[in-house]
Amino acid sequence: GLEAIRNASPQTVMDLLRSRPGTYVQQTTPGQGVVIVRGLKGSEVLQLVDGFRLNNAIFRNAPNQYVALVDSQMLRQVEVVRGPMSALHGSDAMGGVVQMLSEEPAFASDGWTVGGRVRTIYGSADDSTLSRLEASAADEGVALSGGGTYQSVGERRIGGGETLPYTSYSQRAADFKLRAAVAPGHEITAQVQYAEQPKTPRYDELTPGFGQTQPTSAVFWFEPQRRDFAQLVWRGTNATALWDNAEVHAGWQILQDDRRTRDFGSLNLDREENRDTTLGLTFQAGKRLVDGHFLTWGLDYYGDTVDSSRVRTNIVTGVETPRPPRFPDGSTMTQLGVFAVDDWKASDRLDVIFGLRWSDVATELPPNGASAGVEVDDRDVSGNLSVAYALRNDLRLVANLGRGFRAPNVFDLGTFGDRPGNRFNIPNPDLQSETVTTVDAGLKFDGARLQGEIVGYVSRYSDKITSVLTGEVTPSGRLEVQNRNASQLDLVGIEAGLRGQFRDDFEWYASTTWTRGDETVAGVETPADRIPPIFGAAGLVWHATTQFDVEGYL
Repeated sequence: GLEAIRNASPQTVMDLLRSRPGTYVQQTTPGQGVVIVRGLKGSEVLQLVDGFRLNNAIFRNAPNQYVALVDSQMLRQVEVVRGPMSALHGSDAMGGVVQMLSEEPAFASDGWTVGGRVRTIYGSADDSTLSRLEASAADEGVALSGGGTYQSVGERRIGGGETLPYTSYSQRAADFKLRAAVAPGHEITAQVQYAEQPKTPRYDELTPGFGQTQPTSAVFWFEPQRRDFAQLVWRGTNATALWDNAEVHAGWQILQDDRRTRDFGSLNLDREENRDTTLGLTFQAGKRLVDGHFLTWGLDYYGDTVDSSRVRTNIVTGVETPRPPRFPDGSTMTQLGVFAVDDWKASDRLDVIFGLRWSDVATELPPNGASAGVEVDDRDVSGNLSVAYALRNDLRLVANLGRGFRAPNVFDLGTFGDRPGNRFNIPNPDLQSETVTTVDAGLKFDGARLQGEIVGYVSRYSDKITSVLTGEVTPSGRLEVQNRNASQLDLVGIEAGLRGQFRDDFEWYASTTWTRGDETVAGVETPADRIPPIFGAAGLVWHATTQFDVEGYL
């Protein structure tokens, strides 16, 4: 919730998910981070901001930096649903769904109310400061709020006393939201969000990795990274024959991923400009039916356009040469889906949820000098079945069966250029959708002084898009790779967490997650890539007063 987010003092949203059951945070470089849910990461996990897809046409199926462009200081809640959720959300919701919700301004009942808040945080390990200024105003049917955030992070000092180079960055962000009750049963919310990291280093490219005596790159800056977002939401609560409540979301988002890079020992400096523009329109309605059924149904549309360019400059002569862009310039991706989810309260103890979705994802790469252009159209039917049975009022047995999919996006189909690990990617337009089927079961306990869960799961991930060596080497010495549907992944895991109270002012918590992955490529089975080690947390919290807490954790 809101207070928990403020107490956590996160630098990025991902810091809020560290050591939670089933969520592992991986960080390649400062100011960034990605959550791994049930062994999957990147575009294999769907990220939403106020119901709008953060995942876009250039979202990597590997750790990426885009979630950091959601300002953690404006959020009131971060929700994680583990397991395939394609029935509601479509492509990418395979490992799970992370929903980031911004704070909603509240109406006032007795005339105009004005408020504000100033928050400043300092960290000694990286000489960091984070400052947030917020203001709000509300009347009976109108409420508005806004804020601005600025972060400055220095180089990180680690346990041995050393200072790590290429770990400093800065970020600025702003947001504004207007909420209005325009008529009885009708409410409209309009908002804008902005976040930017002007110049952030890529740590793993600028420092020698395992087995290296020199770094892969002499220059590697994300310069800049930026997200602009605008959204208009209508909510209706007047019942009709088709719904008891309904929502329409219209949104627009631009993700800017510009870079400046130079290989170690090279005289060629590359300057990239990459932008993904997303337009989204969704409708969702809920209707209570007979015999304990509640139906959620709707449709959604997202359209992405990619602009990409690259120029190479010789740092000695100053000569500029156009280069093939990272993504085919002018590529498009459209997603259309229709879904229905039935929540059936079969008895006082038994709850059954069944969801079904039809999706169509069309990706088009324009023609260029080497290709006549590519059109890929992926259609999918996915669904999930969930059962919860109350053994007691405070103890439930839960089980889920779900199928998810991920359609190849522009990144998968058309990426051209340098990749981490001294690799060079060539495009492959002949890709198919990935699919995952997951079964999980467990117990959830919700008592007055003790809450917890333990869940085990098994997943089969088929036609996984994997970066495969082609056997070729570029003139600069990078290994040539290509994305292919070359892998099958089997995952098993256990997720557990407990929280309890010694007394009203003293509570404790503990969690642990274990994951195992086995990947098969060309008939050869190996440990799967990027599977987290066993991880968890344990801590004590003392609520000394209503305004003062003390927490210690491991």
